[in-house]
Amino acid sequence: MNGFRKEFSTFSIALMAVAIAINIGAGQIPRAVGLPLYLDSIGTVLVGVLVGPWAGALTGFLANVVWTFTGLFPQAIAWAGVAAIIGALAGVFAQSGWLKEWWRAALAGLITGVVAAILSAPIAAYVFGGVTGNAGTDAIVAAWRAAGFDALFSNVAQGTMSDPLDKIVTYLIVWAVLLALPQRLKARFGNQSGQAAKTRARKRR
Repeated sequence: MNGFRKEFSTFSIALMAVAIAINIGAGQIPRAVGLPLYLDSIGTVLVGVLVGPWAGALTGFLANVVWTFTGLFPQAIAWAGVAAIIGALAGVFAQSGWLKEWWRAALAGLITGVVAAILSAPIAAYVFGGVTGNAGTDAIVAAWRAAGFDALFSNVAQGTMSDPLDKIVTYLIVWAVLLALPQRLKARFGNQSGQAAKTRARKRR
């Protein structure tokens, strides 16, 4: 539980609030222009990477809840659990050093995208009949349905096309943000300070 408490400093909570706003703002872009992407996990992944898996999970969950209550995307709450898993995975990948190189960050995004697609598809298919309100992703689902496939298969197919690409883009954005952030600022967050300590320990050996 010590790790849990360490993640929720005042500074981290402030970052989580900003990240929730980033998720909602960025998530509205594909919905407005009809892109077959989501872009609604950038803040979640950033918190998971900087702060840790617990904070990442809570950020993802709360972002979807808040998004629902804004009225901008009333269905968002249905995927709050998936968003929490995305945040937790980001924290674990960061702790394992996957965000140090762009290609490993992209691979982390790919894996996260596959997991998200598998978890999200049944919700989209059985709760919303495959229609989620994003013209870009709904068009892909409609194409698979027109080809004769059922709702679950069509949403899995759409998810495995959109989610991995979306999460690769998300992770690369976060990787670029990490490069731009001053080391002193990153050191204020538990996940990054822990990584720095591990790096120093390895250099001493």
